[in-house]
Amino acid sequence: MSASTDQSRVLNLRAQAEVLDGEDGLRHLRDEFRIPTKADIKRTTLENHDEQQQQQQQDRNDSAPADETTTCTYLCGNSLGLQPKRTATRINQYLQTWSTQAVQGHFKPLGDSPLPTWLDADARAAKSMAPIVGADESEVAVMQTLTANLHLLMSAFYQPDPKGRHKIILESKAFPSDHFAVLSQIRHHGLSPDTSMVTIESPYSEDSLFTTYDIQSIISKHAKDTALILLPGIQYYTGQLFDIPTITAFAHKHDIFIIWDLAHAVGNVPLHLHDWDVDAAAWCTYKYLNGGPGCIGGMFINSRNTLVSTTITDEEPERGYGKRLSGWWGNDKAIRFQMETKFHPVKGAAGFQLSNPSILDITSLSASLEVFELAGGVSALREKSKRLTAFLEQSLSAISEDAKKLFRIITPSDPDQRGAQLSLLLADGLLIPIMKEFEKAGVVVDERKPNVIRVGPAPLYNSFVECVTFAEAFESALLVAQTSL
Repeated sequence: MSASTDQSRVLNLRAQAEVLDGEDGLRHLRDEFRIPTKADIKRTTLENHDEQQQQQQQDRNDSAPADETTTCTYLCGNSLGLQPKRTATRINQYLQTWSTQAVQGHFKPLGDSPLPTWLDADARAAKSMAPIVGADESEVAVMQTLTANLHLLMSAFYQPDPKGRHKIILESKAFPSDHFAVLSQIRHHGLSPDTSMVTIESPYSEDSLFTTYDIQSIISKHAKDTALILLPGIQYYTGQLFDIPTITAFAHKHDIFIIWDLAHAVGNVPLHLHDWDVDAAAWCTYKYLNGGPGCIGGMFINSRNTLVSTTITDEEPERGYGKRLSGWWGNDKAIRFQMETKFHPVKGAAGFQLSNPSILDITSLSASLEVFELAGGVSALREKSKRLTAFLEQSLSAISEDAKKLFRIITPSDPDQRGAQLSLLLADGLLIPIMKEFEKAGVVVDERKPNVIRVGPAPLYNSFVECVTFAEAFESALLVAQTSL
């Protein structure tokens, strides 16, 4: 293909992207986020020591360097979401409450503050989170972090019988922390992973993609001695979206409790956990939910698994609720501060809470959840996400044949079987030089060694033009990297 043909192809694609951006009814949401500039991501200090020089340039009516004003191409929301602008505002309001009210902040509402009291902050966050996961408010708790919540769920619902049901089923390329949690739970019960852990392998796909039938076959094979299943809503490495309702129903058909790790699904695709009769789920909030690095996690527990049928005054109140690890923040709020040493959980997922949650974390998360409300919820975002990811795929298909020989997409091509991510499998030895080229070009994506990059166009803040910009940078990086081999 001639250079002029290549240039025409790129111009046509960019023109198409500009039209799509102009027609995007959610494009205003991009202004809700702080998007690093190209200079920001290259900087090696927290402070911008060039600000004085830039101001002097502006005083002389000189233009600022392009990298200082041009945003980077950030397609890494599947690893860490960008910071909403309102996050700093809400955190400053929290800090002001702390500085002026001190301990009174737990109980004292302030008339000019949008923030709840610290006593009620977790309940307010759960209310905002419930529609994102498709749950009743009482089925959601905002607490702990993802792996800690998986452990809490397994401590409550994995009760193995060495002579009966004792196995845990998970997929072979599950996120390492999920593997570690399962291994430690099995060993904690005095069992061996060699006999009590079953991993689902993909029998036909070299890319570790699973059909629903693959999963159902393993469940059927091990049903009689399986106590628990742990699966991801979206597989982190390939970006494959699993059929949560069908697999859940199949597990229930065999009387198996199933937990879903929704780290890459929450805020990414519509979820209907209550209607799907999901048993339990856990997720983090720093990817598509933009809560900030290491932010507080979330948990769903189906209301049928959190019933409390006794009162604290009963002779043996513990007989009225399921086993769980307990802490005072799971205690009934009405008696929590009476400092009784007798635990009695509140009904719902909140009864599984342990310590009082980080208000700093909840404030940061809640600021982002406000943006989801502005967007009209996950369903509206999903419609844009499908178009955006499809256009990214189209942009990649338009690069030169020489470049296309050096990678392939391992994410399912069916839009209904993926979220906002395309995983690109590179030829051996290309990952490091490509990432170096991306750094020069101001492109941020996620790398998974030895040879995969995960490209995540987030509908809240990414544009169609950025898909073209990425494809151009990727083509250039591929060809440069090839010469370094």
